[in-house]
Amino acid sequence: MAQVTRTPTGLTQGSTAPAGIGASTLRPDGTLKVTGEFAYASDMWHEDMLWGHTLRSTVAHAEIVSLDTSEALATPGVYAVLTYDDLPTEVRHYGLEVQDTPVLADGKVRHHGEPVALIAADHPETARRAAAKIKVEYAELPVVTDEASATAEGAPLVHEHRTDHHAPHVPHPNIVHRQPVIRGDADAAASRADVVITSDYAFGMQDQAFLGPESGLAVPAEDGGVDLYVATQWLHADLRQIAPVLGLPEEKVRMTLSGVGGAFGGREDLSMQIHGCLLALRTGKPVKIVYNRFESFFGHVHRHPAKLHYEHGATEDGKLTHVRCRIVLDGGAYASSSPAVVGNAASLAVGPYAVDDVAIEALALYSNNPPCGAMRGFGAVQACFAYEAQMDKVAAALGMDPVEFRRRNAMEQGTLMPTGQPVDSPAPVAELLRRVKAMPLPPERQWETTEGADIRALPGGLSNTTHGEDVVRGVGYAVGIKNVGFSEGFDDYSTARVRLEVAGGEPVVTVHTAMAEVGQGGVTVHAQIARTELGVRQVTIHPADTQVGSAGSTSASRQTYMTGGAVKHTCEAVREKVLRLGRERFGTYHPAWASAELLLEGGKVTTDGGEVLADLADVLGEEVIDEELEFRHRPTEPFDLRTGQGRGHVQYSFAAHRAVVEVDTALGLVKVVELACAQDVGKALNPLSVVGQIQGGTTQGLGVAVMEEILVDPVTAKVRNPSFTDYLIPTILDTPTIPVDVLELADDAAPYGLRGVGEAPTLSSTPAVLAAIRDATGLELNKTPVRPEHLTGT
Repeated sequence: MAQVTRTPTGLTQGSTAPAGIGASTLRPDGTLKVTGEFAYASDMWHEDMLWGHTLRSTVAHAEIVSLDTSEALATPGVYAVLTYDDLPTEVRHYGLEVQDTPVLADGKVRHHGEPVALIAADHPETARRAAAKIKVEYAELPVVTDEASATAEGAPLVHEHRTDHHAPHVPHPNIVHRQPVIRGDADAAASRADVVITSDYAFGMQDQAFLGPESGLAVPAEDGGVDLYVATQWLHADLRQIAPVLGLPEEKVRMTLSGVGGAFGGREDLSMQIHGCLLALRTGKPVKIVYNRFESFFGHVHRHPAKLHYEHGATEDGKLTHVRCRIVLDGGAYASSSPAVVGNAASLAVGPYAVDDVAIEALALYSNNPPCGAMRGFGAVQACFAYEAQMDKVAAALGMDPVEFRRRNAMEQGTLMPTGQPVDSPAPVAELLRRVKAMPLPPERQWETTEGADIRALPGGLSNTTHGEDVVRGVGYAVGIKNVGFSEGFDDYSTARVRLEVAGGEPVVTVHTAMAEVGQGGVTVHAQIARTELGVRQVTIHPADTQVGSAGSTSASRQTYMTGGAVKHTCEAVREKVLRLGRERFGTYHPAWASAELLLEGGKVTTDGGEVLADLADVLGEEVIDEELEFRHRPTEPFDLRTGQGRGHVQYSFAAHRAVVEVDTALGLVKVVELACAQDVGKALNPLSVVGQIQGGTTQGLGVAVMEEILVDPVTAKVRNPSFTDYLIPTILDTPTIPVDVLELADDAAPYGLRGVGEAPTLSSTPAVLAAIRDATGLELNKTPVRPEHLTGT
């Protein structure tokens, strides 16, 4: 069920275009995906191709004493075996921001599953057998697994010789980045508090769990370069890291996006890209690499686990006085995007509330645990779990309704963030809470039927563990704030190329960007924008590749804003050229060509009053209009390294959830009955896709609340559950009804007034579920995920 509330925003050229913005246009890949006909990267095939395989470390921290590949090389069907010493250039490390990740282990392994050697063979099983013949002797080293072991006196350094720009500003070499945020006087404010609540929280390591594994096909080219077809989130960032390792100019590394089976941040870092290219160039043959599920758990970064300490104070009338917090994120063996995750966690640590006095510290560790980086919500998820638990505890201490307490402290347009940045667009936090609370509650005891208990509606489901004897209902609320787009002074831009011409007597538009379509529906929206701005019916979306300028990453809820903005911007330039051409060709036939506001609608040039001046096809004739332009959002700035002050973000998004759960208190089983959401999206360019994004993000938040966690041995730093047998994700049987109420309050600085959608629901769904379980059980529950033993005490 989706309830869409529309607040009118300014109309744009062509706003009545069929299948334009505001329409629930179906995705072109939707039917293919549900029928199994969509071609994913793992489906690619090339005649005479080889199969690549990666040998990974079996220990988490060790020196490589010896590495013998001779037996693997002698295996029939093996074409190449590569190690660190076989790399073609002196550039042997890569990274999104800090180039600290070795292409292959550089004499040392720093985490379980680190790539050590590459094999290319004529069959995947041959490659795996050859990998098993490689003899690696390790001299194990002490492991760093938490803050205590990372910062203790004499602690082993994960990276002994750091030269990155964060190194001079951190208190210990095993700290990737540290960001304080200080505003007002938290100590003085604490003295005014009638209630002070202090708690510690732990957030587990979550996997993106995309269903399509890492995969790609590298094809050597006649010019000495390579063509790479790959599932990724950011083609040009991949290119920037790949080319130097290969010793090739970027124009000789041609990248094309292949079918992506989900991403959620896990494809922002490189996986097989460099490895496939190295093997293809060494063997002179196409090389395909596809990870199995076990390897996928080691082949991409995960969500940072976190330890969080929070203190909230409030007056007896329910106004927050201050917030103090310390957030420690485990970044694992390599930096990845940890510095930016720290910036998000610190700047959003208080949540969507007006608090004048704050003292925040956020940091990320280097450890020998699995590398962590981008995942949907990007630092704001962990903070939201803790600050929303705190809001419930403070409300309880005051004897106040938790929604009312939130409403009294809700930020609004004009509120200053802890960083000193004003929120300069609508911030309907109180309204979202009101709406989600006003939604009808689902009926109680839905499992009761005239024929007895329907066990499918009970905790434990078809396992038939209960007939409702010890089942208790709970209701919980939460609300969150997430930034949209790249922040802290990053030059965030996207590029679009738009071509308008006549084909078959009809005007046709081709939109070409490098945007990675990972399931967010960008290809659908780009066509809607082109129809709206150019008044055409036929729009073709060119495959994404690096033959056009960068579109940035498909992350940070930015693509509709940024690449959608680029498509809109470029279409506007094309439209101006069309109208200029029309004035040149037909201007003498009607005075409106010179005086009226002209539009392109329905394949025609019209006045704003609807009078048709010419067919678009006649205006164009043989002319082809082709434009490629960049689009940038307004600038941001880095946060001050001492105070955290600064205009670090370009836009904020907000979502609120109400969770209804039923808990079997005897067995510790939880069934989430409903997860209702209210979210402000600014402008729903495609309402159906918007609701889908909200429901998907909500479901991922549900997963980390009650089941998802990568388990790492605290002694060996080895991953214990790298499979979907032992790492559980919500199935359709676990996913509740998700009613959605969409609010549209325009951000005047954004294209069409839109607001990034995809991440905000991932924040507040988790603490809402935890709040509901607490309401049902009376337990404190300060850790995710909640397991049966946490509820039963066993």
